[in-house]
Amino acid sequence: MTLRIGVIGTGAIGREHIRRITNNLSGGEIVAVTDVNADAAKAAVENYNLNAKVYPDDVSLIAADDVDAILVTSWGPAHQQSVLAGIAAGKYVFCEKPLATTAEGCRQIVDAEIAHGKRLVQVGFMRRYDSGYQQLKRAVDERFIGEPLMIRCAHRNPEVNEAYTTDMAVTDTLVHEIDVLHWLVNDDYTSVRVSFPKKTRHASSHLRDPQVITLETKGGILITTEVFVNCKYGYDIQCEIIGEEGIVRLPEVAGITYRKNAQLGVDLLTDWKDRFIDAYDRELQDFIDQVSKGGEPQGPTSWDGYIASVTADACVRAQESGQEETIDLGPTPEFYGGAAPLYSV
Repeated sequence: MTLRIGVIGTGAIGREHIRRITNNLSGGEIVAVTDVNADAAKAAVENYNLNAKVYPDDVSLIAADDVDAILVTSWGPAHQQSVLAGIAAGKYVFCEKPLATTAEGCRQIVDAEIAHGKRLVQVGFMRRYDSGYQQLKRAVDERFIGEPLMIRCAHRNPEVNEAYTTDMAVTDTLVHEIDVLHWLVNDDYTSVRVSFPKKTRHASSHLRDPQVITLETKGGILITTEVFVNCKYGYDIQCEIIGEEGIVRLPEVAGITYRKNAQLGVDLLTDWKDRFIDAYDRELQDFIDQVSKGGEPQGPTSWDGYIASVTADACVRAQESGQEETIDLGPTPEFYGGAAPLYSV
């Protein structure tokens, strides 16, 4: 069975997903597209030589009989409407983060999916599909280093544009760590504190950069993550888990080493899309495979989207208050219960 997919939003990430589904992946076909900019939607159809219909809005696309699943890659504030409409229509939904721009909006999606009675939604937290993070997950699940005690992370970008603000270090950047670390240790967050070291001269006047976010889990694991978005030297993602019996680290990205001009070196990535390109392929292939079999998506859930939103809100409060802030997720609904799956590489 070929999964017939409608794409809502044909901006940069929407076009990237159209490209990978059309050229790289199997089992899926783009049959419908829509965008607030109709010309952009038409251009996407032409550029990728799609046999797809251009719809005037998300409502009409979702209602189309020949659309089995929808891919939500529109502007963040529009996600909630499209996801809720998809659930109401009984369509499978792959939604890029954020699931919604507020915790309340995420909770509405959770409640709608529970009321529907079947998992339909997968959120685009692609790091869970990265081979390095999956190796860390196996090490944690198998207690290779005993019980995890501490985690140290870094999320560094060479630079950001003038529109990037201090809170975006959480909502646009740290949010990936929030999801993948929760998945790694399967332990809810309880509190957060944010500290601001000496500011880099490369940051805009309105941006506090770098910053260090300290999260604590119910089980007592202490997590520190450095977010440094003007580090200049490259795009660098690091994660180290300290356990009772050892330490495991996220592998470095594979690349050639060279000897040249009396130097020994290796090239570093500068673009986040290159760092996680394989993970993007794997997550969408997994979504297509799971729902094509008439099953349920097995990737990050609507509840995971809610966890990320509630935690991010607390992090932003901690940025503003300078104090430790409480994170109250509430009990996980039985609908989303059970151990987190270990995705195959």
